[in-house]
Amino acid sequence: MAITTLASSLQFPAMLLLPLLLLSAAAVSDLNSDRAALLALRSAVGGRTLFWNTTLTTPCSWPGVLCEDNRVTVLRLPAASLSGSLPGPALSNLTALHTLSLRLNHLSGPLPSDLSSLTQLRNLYLQGNRFSGPPPDSIFSLHALVRLNLASNNFSGPIAPAFNKLARLRTLFLENNHFAGNLPEIHLPNLDQFNVSFNDLNGSVPEGLLGRSKDSFLGTSLCGKPLDTVCAETPAIAAGGGVASGGGGGGGGKKLSGGAIAGIAIGSVLGLLLLLLLLFILCRKRSGKKSRAVDVAAFKNQESDSSAAHKPAAAEVDSSGDVANENAKSNDGNANANAKKLVFFGSGARLFDLEELLRASAEVLGKGTFGTAYKAVLEVGTVVAVKRLKDVTLSEKDFKDRIESVGAMDHQNLVPLRAYYYSREEKLLVYDYMPMGSLSALLHGNKGAGRTPLNWEMRSGIALGAARGIEYLHRQGPDVSHGNIKSSNILLTKSHDACLSDFGLNHLVGPPSSPTRVAGYRAPEVTDPRRVSQWADVYSFGVLLLELLTGKAPTHALLNEDGVDLPRWVQSVVREEWTSEVFDLELLRYDNVEEEMVQLLQLGIDCTAQYPDRRPSISQVASRIEELRSSGLGGFKEQQDQVSETD
Repeated sequence: MAITTLASSLQFPAMLLLPLLLLSAAAVSDLNSDRAALLALRSAVGGRTLFWNTTLTTPCSWPGVLCEDNRVTVLRLPAASLSGSLPGPALSNLTALHTLSLRLNHLSGPLPSDLSSLTQLRNLYLQGNRFSGPPPDSIFSLHALVRLNLASNNFSGPIAPAFNKLARLRTLFLENNHFAGNLPEIHLPNLDQFNVSFNDLNGSVPEGLLGRSKDSFLGTSLCGKPLDTVCAETPAIAAGGGVASGGGGGGGGKKLSGGAIAGIAIGSVLGLLLLLLLLFILCRKRSGKKSRAVDVAAFKNQESDSSAAHKPAAAEVDSSGDVANENAKSNDGNANANAKKLVFFGSGARLFDLEELLRASAEVLGKGTFGTAYKAVLEVGTVVAVKRLKDVTLSEKDFKDRIESVGAMDHQNLVPLRAYYYSREEKLLVYDYMPMGSLSALLHGNKGAGRTPLNWEMRSGIALGAARGIEYLHRQGPDVSHGNIKSSNILLTKSHDACLSDFGLNHLVGPPSSPTRVAGYRAPEVTDPRRVSQWADVYSFGVLLLELLTGKAPTHALLNEDGVDLPRWVQSVVREEWTSEVFDLELLRYDNVEEEMVQLLQLGIDCTAQYPDRRPSISQVASRIEELRSSGLGGFKEQQDQVSETD
């Protein structure tokens, strides 16, 4: 009996051990499946190799990959130079995924149609790519989704009412796409972030979205609250073809009486309109050709009324007002402006005309190398940036030929040029408005309480975005350069993505009116700012890198007192092995990225080499920044985890 009991006691844990072994084997199998899916994804989307060490049996230590319970749960590969189309089977096999971030890449084509197996997906960030077509129906079966960002792609078709199936959704960003048609009713109880701006939408804003900010609908043809555009009312048409009246029944006499009354009313209205037209013509003749001169001169008054003590590091000057109400002096030389129009680029919708632009309320943003920039808010709510050029001596034909090449440039790290206006007295450029202002303002502006510091991820991301923008420009031809790279020309989106402004303008202006142009950024070999080589662009970008890392502007007072520029100051400190003294104090709090910071510092020093042939190309620069950002993803993991819900 004792032997039997002992044998039974030995068999009992063995019976429990078998299911545990089976569970362990299943977990390993699932992780192997995730690993195979990631490798399939990497081979399909091109770009660089993501620096994944494939000799490791587990993918959990690969950059951008996080695991829980032996499953891949987070895949975060922002700005990783990925291209091509997403392979559906690879993604759908990552069934434990709850966060997928592929933002700011070059991915294209439609989204995979078989995403429905990602039942645990809570965060999906695909903004800043080139995806096209309508979102697949499989997205609407991802009922765990909390954050969905499809902004800045090429999605098209109607916005589907099926978004209402995503009941847990708190973020829905669809702006800067090609969605068309009416905006459906969106009833999502938890939705607190919503944007459909700059799509081809029309009709009225649905009742369920009336409480949203007007910024959620900019750049569309939508009407009604919260927008300022009132929807046109369409009269009800009776079955007989006449306008239905509000009265009860009626015979033929009542119909005739109603027609007579309508005829009298229409005749009265037409008579009144004719009288008003005659009065208007008389007033126009008395005022002569001065009205248009007043409108165009309004931008001049905005410049002259702004503060003369504007600092280059500031993003804005508090000098706002209504352009249409400025007290401008009339000028007969501007009379021919009445025949001029805004010239738009591309085949996109023309959202406004010159008359509307000149009536817009305007605010001076800053005075730069090529002119003064304004923030203009049109009556329909659209916000644009307008640059009033100075020192332009080109003929209209030469100006048109050169500016059209600028307008044809299309890259996510360039501020799009939407339209231009040319007359003998005025040259205006219309750009997208960047709400976060310039890098200069963010770096050197107010550093008091409440300011969000620029961490390492933000700064290195800004550096990468700017490098990609310059790389795109340089690929347009060996003689194409930016010519004016500086922190005040790096504008930021709401997600702190860098966009280059003022590109292509150095060939539009005449001889420099001041020798201090691009002070601190200009390469030593440059003598004429209209003729800046690509190697000189690299030098200016190197100064920008040093500015990002040190927090010091190239025109910093302490540097100038000693007659030392920023590159030489950095080199002197590094030479004395005081490298940590170089970095901005806001960066020193992140003690797990020192190696990446030092690598970026060295890259800035390489870019600012005295002789052009010793500087790397901008393509090499962009690749090196990508590499060090990729290697730093693991070191920056803790900080990323803190913001994983908002990406």
